[in-house]
Amino acid sequence: MSADPRTIAVYDAKADDYADRFASAEPDRHLSAFIAALPEGAHVLDLGCGPGTASAFLRAAGHVPDPVDASPAMIALANRRHDIDARLATFDDIDAVARYDGIWANFSLLHASRADLPRHLAALRRAVKPGGLLHLGMKTGAGEARDGLDRLYSYYSVAELQTILAEAGFTVTATSEGHERGLAGTDDPFVIIVAHA
Repeated sequence: MSADPRTIAVYDAKADDYADRFASAEPDRHLSAFIAALPEGAHVLDLGCGPGTASAFLRAAGHVPDPVDASPAMIALANRRHDIDARLATFDDIDAVARYDGIWANFSLLHASRADLPRHLAALRRAVKPGGLLHLGMKTGAGEARDGLDRLYSYYSVAELQTILAEAGFTVTATSEGHERGLAGTDDPFVIIVAHA
């Protein structure tokens, strides 16, 4: 299955709301750690960049972001706010080979179907340079479901994600669990996984 049109429609309709909900004057601790772990002038795929905030912080730190998103409204918003050359792309469009020093996939791949996640991660493994860094943010749980806004979510246990990442060729180096209230208003558990190619 390719990008879920109902999920994209939600982000198109709520791009400004989303950007305001997650607005920040500085990178959070996860993005700060990711930035600090990158080589100087790193090329970074911002997968599911949304309003482009992470890419703007990456650029400010001296890195070269490649922000992509499947929502035309999010791309327009990112470019309007940050003039960051964000481009329209789905997970299926990632076909680079050893191009990136790092990949920031922060709560984007949770919208991929469970059947598709292994091949998307395999594509990311091909896209990142040997030794490259992956930041993966996902919601934890089981199965697939739509939230109150009609977005498709796939839920995983931490162990499941570690297995899928290993099978794709990544080595997990850190995990961090927590919970956060998202755009739909529910307080959901999540995991941040740091891995290397």
